[in-house]
Amino acid sequence: MALIPNQSSVTIGQAVEVTPAADHPTRTYKADFETGRVAGFVDETEAMKQAIIKILMTERFSYLIYSWDYGTELNAVVGKSYHVFSSEIKRVITEALLADSRITGVTDFKVGQIDKRTARVSFTAETIFGEIPVERTVTTNV
Repeated sequence: MALIPNQSSVTIGQAVEVTPAADHPTRTYKADFETGRVAGFVDETEAMKQAIIKILMTERFSYLIYSWDYGTELNAVVGKSYHVFSSEIKRVITEALLADSRITGVTDFKVGQIDKRTARVSFTAETIFGEIPVERTVTTNV
């Protein structure tokens, strides 16, 4: 008698349907990043905007509460020369955002140098709720 049955699935008790993350509701608390307050709720597109900002603000591997797939690895590129930064930032941000199954692509990526230590990054995040334009300022240490 084999320990693992030849069937592709085994039902013990009640059958459970597993849904992909993209099918889950997106309703979440509304965070105001300017004031540091949480008040009310957001859903769909507004929730995705908030999720994108949170992903960009979170350094990967720095917080035990998040999985290792969550956040960006900006510490790897911030502090480098502008040329290294501008070539690597697209990859770092794209990898971080595509870890969220609700984000299907990152397009129209632009990096512009404001001064010696500051760059402006803009792109469009393609999500299951539509396209979301994102623009952020990043300061380097060099």
